[in-house]
Amino acid sequence: MSGDQSHEIEWRAGHLPVSLRFDDPYFSIDNGLAETRHVFLAGNGLPERFRDGFQIAELGFGTGLNLLAALHLWRATGQAGTLHFTTFEAFPLTPAQITEAHRAFSELAVLSAELAPLWQAGAGRYATGDLCFTMVPGDARVSLPAWAGAADAWFLDGFSPAKNPELWSPELMAQVARHTAPGGTAATYTAAGHVRRALAAAGFTVARGPGFGRKRHMTTCTMEAAR
Repeated sequence: MSGDQSHEIEWRAGHLPVSLRFDDPYFSIDNGLAETRHVFLAGNGLPERFRDGFQIAELGFGTGLNLLAALHLWRATGQAGTLHFTTFEAFPLTPAQITEAHRAFSELAVLSAELAPLWQAGAGRYATGDLCFTMVPGDARVSLPAWAGAADAWFLDGFSPAKNPELWSPELMAQVARHTAPGGTAATYTAAGHVRRALAAAGFTVARGPGFGRKRHMTTCTMEAAR
């Protein structure tokens, strides 16, 4: 997560991008959008918890699919006000790679085109209508401790813990907890025991639920309202 920031990918099964650095796909080979909705949206109790100013934070922006799915749900459920979305990404894809990956999700095509300026602009903060989006570049082990925000919902979406252990370390999970609002939540596709233990040690109440597709289990977490 340091040094050369280039990120080579290989396209498999049509529009499925696979990271050559981590030898891991960016989203489920079964259905990436359905996986995002199951793990990150439903796993964080959304849309029921949405409100004006709701803050989502994410480890691993990848193709931006989670952002598209969250904003699509925000609009589809008639939310008022602004959704805040902050993502931490060490190895950003190029705008062309992001656009190509989105071709797999025709349902989100209009939204992807609307947000294309975000992919072009790269890291930074941008406001567009009902969205306030921030991409924080670099190693999250450095950038997250410096973040002044607190998330209502975390999308923990780094590559597999077996292949990208730095993004799942106990120290980083402690920072996730430290930057979670009281009553906030976190969700991830992985149910790896060391990740669950790290989240519990950081102060989350951790639960295991049914995973998506070929994954038997996933993890959801809640931070007590009073701590």
